[in-house]
Amino acid sequence: MDFKKTIFLKLSLLLFLTSCSQNEASRFEFALGTFCTITLFEQGQASIYNNIFTRLNEIENLMSVNILSSDISRVNAAAGIEHIQVHEETFKVIERAVFFARLSGGAFDPSVGPLVSLWNIGKDNQQVPSRNEIEKILPLINWRNIELDKNSNSVYLKVKGMALDLGAIAKGYAADESVKIIKRSNTPRAIIDLGGNIVVLGEKKDKSLWKVGIQNPEKDRGETIGYVQIPEKTVVTSGVYERFFEENGNRYHHIFNPSNGYPAHNGLLSVTLITDVSMDADALSTAVFVLGYNEGIKLLNFFPGTEAVFIFEDKSIITTQGIDFFLTDNSFSVKQNIF
Repeated sequence: MDFKKTIFLKLSLLLFLTSCSQNEASRFEFALGTFCTITLFEQGQASIYNNIFTRLNEIENLMSVNILSSDISRVNAAAGIEHIQVHEETFKVIERAVFFARLSGGAFDPSVGPLVSLWNIGKDNQQVPSRNEIEKILPLINWRNIELDKNSNSVYLKVKGMALDLGAIAKGYAADESVKIIKRSNTPRAIIDLGGNIVVLGEKKDKSLWKVGIQNPEKDRGETIGYVQIPEKTVVTSGVYERFFEENGNRYHHIFNPSNGYPAHNGLLSVTLITDVSMDADALSTAVFVLGYNEGIKLLNFFPGTEAVFIFEDKSIITTQGIDFFLTDNSFSVKQNIF
């Protein structure tokens, strides 16, 4: 091999190795049925991103109702027939879901699966069911008929036709699991965005607080009404804009009131919770949205340190006292702060 070819090959190898060793500031992939973005800034090693997205896919494979081999699909298929042993983490998430169902009086209910399937919001065959269709399946929506055996990690749905859906809690669990991976890697700062479930970790380089935008519930995703300034926290929103369709001038969104079978309608456009555990924030935001402002505030009293931003249909905003919220859209107005 002549000298010039040797130099060219060495330079090519050097460039290849250099490009392979460069860190990614951020990575964007589809997982958990949504678009997920993980940002690790200057510490963004490919191996860490790979570990996170592998973990997200593992959770999806265990807890998705759209994967026939998942734990949840197996439990649903055996409703009214037999107990099904599930993985320990699936059991943990179902157990926590039942806890929030009990605490919220059923405003959050993981057995809402039949309603989700009946309406099919966000899918090609979405529809407004008849009152008779809804009445027929309402008896299947009852968290009290979920039987858990912690000794064997088994789950039994007592009534045939029941179905679990962990869509309102599993993403929060996945966010918490992503946090564990990032902390183990000693990454100093990060942002996790699992389709709206946000976690900010560590400190910004300039030591200032993180700014997390609050979605404008009347606009396209990414358009905000303002932002909160927070240290390391999770920010989770439940709102009418996430998945919906319109028919005859009415908007039908995906957050159902388990007591009547229809999308919750109580004057709220969205509820954003700011706290420490994303799984809890995920379930709580749904429960509070369904309960409405007055009853939702009572539920939040059980979780000291949890802050909230309520956005109402009349374009007013109420925040809890302990959060720094900054309004940037003057078509909305901050009405008051509460304790």
